[in-house]
Amino acid sequence: MTHEEHPTKKNAILEIARELSVVRFTPAEVEQIRRQLVARLGAAGKTSSDYIAGVLETAGMRIVWTTKADTQGQYEEEFQDLLHFANLEDAEMCIMRLDELYRKFQQEKERAAFERVLEVARMGRRRAEMIARNHKVDPGKRAEKEEIMQWFKVWLDTPDLFFDWLEARKASPDFQRRFAKSASAEV
Repeated sequence: MTHEEHPTKKNAILEIARELSVVRFTPAEVEQIRRQLVARLGAAGKTSSDYIAGVLETAGMRIVWTTKADTQGQYEEEFQDLLHFANLEDAEMCIMRLDELYRKFQQEKERAAFERVLEVARMGRRRAEMIARNHKVDPGKRAEKEEIMQWFKVWLDTPDLFFDWLEARKASPDFQRRFAKSASAEV
């Protein structure tokens, strides 16, 4: 993909989204945008649903993800709101809430809800990664999103150890050097 295709693809996604005239975008609308993108741009329009969702979210549009196994609809709004993490503090609060839901659903043996928590966490990791790898984003913000991506990865791999790990990570010289301003703002 050339450098020029990214703005064109993003603009096309936003144009199609505006044409749909919906208040919020579910997987069905995202899929519709994906198909229209290919129809308009041909091979250059091929992209993932996660990319489209990220573009829509960055533009301030509301994204609501549901799955066939989603039996805990009352939590869907809460899950969606969790993925708005602009900084390290927001990300920590997001993971804390995900962890609370994870443990609650695990204890109640709510398999679908439990799986949904993991799905939302994976989506959070992918969104942080997408921003961390975008060279058009400010280097400081990219570094922060890379750190957040790592937090999600550690929580997904070892949820029982995460908060001890996070405490040690935030006290580490590397973290202090890289995020001293962010860390001091969080205290």
